[in-house]
Amino acid sequence: MTQNVISKFIEENYLHFNAASLVDAAKAYKAHLDADGKMMITLAGAMSTAELGKTLAEMIRNDKVSIISCTGANLEEDIMNLVAHNHYRRVPHYRDLTPKDEWDLLEKGLNRVTDTCIPEEEAFRRLQSHIHKIWKDAENNGERYFPHEYMYKMLLSGVLEQYYEIDPKNSWMLAAAQKNLPIIVPGWEDSTMGNIFASYCIKGELKPSTMKSGIEYMTWLADWYVKNSQGKGVGFFQIGGGIAGDFPICVVPMLYQDMEMENIPFWSYFCQISDSTTSYGSYSGAVPNEKITWGKLDINTPKFIVESDATIVAPLIFAYILGW
Repeated sequence: MTQNVISKFIEENYLHFNAASLVDAAKAYKAHLDADGKMMITLAGAMSTAELGKTLAEMIRNDKVSIISCTGANLEEDIMNLVAHNHYRRVPHYRDLTPKDEWDLLEKGLNRVTDTCIPEEEAFRRLQSHIHKIWKDAENNGERYFPHEYMYKMLLSGVLEQYYEIDPKNSWMLAAAQKNLPIIVPGWEDSTMGNIFASYCIKGELKPSTMKSGIEYMTWLADWYVKNSQGKGVGFFQIGGGIAGDFPICVVPMLYQDMEMENIPFWSYFCQISDSTTSYGSYSGAVPNEKITWGKLDINTPKFIVESDATIVAPLIFAYILGW
């Protein structure tokens, strides 16, 4: 690919409305990094199943992201795509499916995410025996880790290489593991692997304490933010809404109000890609200015919102930042 061909196309054609917001947000992201700022990316929805790893892995390898907050689903689904991609099934006519059609997919072990079905046997079960051994070994050794740290151990051990069905350079989790990139996974318990871990606890095979908790994630993040928010500070690039973004953004008001750190810097850049609307108290659809009232953003923090499909917008912004 000719260098800058995507960036040139974006600059020449994305001139108004949400398209212009995309360009403004991408340019401000680059400016933030050029001033030695750090950036958090948050992943909601099913961005891993959407194969965002094709661009996000490059962002990680090129030091364009300092820390990630993601749902448990995004944490595991990137690895599932890595080891079971050829068994996924696309259902382009998903809007026409009847309840009976959905039931038939279930009976075939195909769990649907919009137009893409994740194969239970090849994805979930292929990982289960390997991650269970890592959980059990840690417990037997009196060790405790965060959910993403167990995933890193599994990836870096090489036990999954026998299953790879995509080019590993397109796995953002593998890129993150190789960099030992910090990850925050709030609400991990509601993911498939979280459910599996809970089932082992119910059966008495594992102890809940073997897995570090959400509170421990928050205390870890608080320490990381204090150490990394000086100078240009830490920016916040939010893909979608939900807990992946809501959880980490609160670290600033917590440090200021509850820890009484009156000089703690605000988030120094903010962009959200979302098609959620501001209605009925929706936080995911709230405009960035609302965050000023909660002590998360400053009056002068560069703020952007791109009201569009994140599966379209995020790869374009990442391509622009990467100079493609």
